[in-house]
Amino acid sequence: MNMAVRRRYTMTARAAAAAATRQRILATATEAFLARPYEQVSLEDVATRAGVTVQTVLRRFGSKEGLVAAAAEVGLEQVRAERDLAPIGDVPGAVHNLVDHYEEWGDRVLRMLAQEEQTPAFRSVAEAGRNLHRRWVERTFAPWLPVSRAARSRRLAQLTAVTDVSVWKLLRRDQALSRNVTETLLVELVQLITGAS
Repeated sequence: MNMAVRRRYTMTARAAAAAATRQRILATATEAFLARPYEQVSLEDVATRAGVTVQTVLRRFGSKEGLVAAAAEVGLEQVRAERDLAPIGDVPGAVHNLVDHYEEWGDRVLRMLAQEEQTPAFRSVAEAGRNLHRRWVERTFAPWLPVSRAARSRRLAQLTAVTDVSVWKLLRRDQALSRNVTETLLVELVQLITGAS
């Protein structure tokens, strides 16, 4: 193997190892931040669980807030990909997609939202999540959005509200309804607003 080929192989292997380390740190951080309050998550804990040093975490992300921002970016991209699978113009299909997402992420997202007022790092994550949800509503229920700006804005607000994670929590956690009943109720609420059948 000549020197140029060996160097290229070494550089490629290092880049792959660095990418794997980054992913491991971000996965560990995401799990920690969604499972425990922000103050209870230390960089030392994230580093130990990811099998790296605190210095490695700081070198890659700069600070605990930088780590939150990077983890949020990855998480939001995953959520966007999952939500983009929702069929457009199919209320039951869209609600099924939404409830799938909430069943997986809902409790963790609610814990993060409960901390957004005290934790500036979570405030921007929460706002990005709300924007993503509004765009999902606009895309998914596009066939039922009026052309008039005022009417469109009103309908978007209604649909965004009834499909919010807090409504899922009210039905699934507070009232202990089954997933099937929750889906049925959400479909009925969306149909009432849109007039879809």
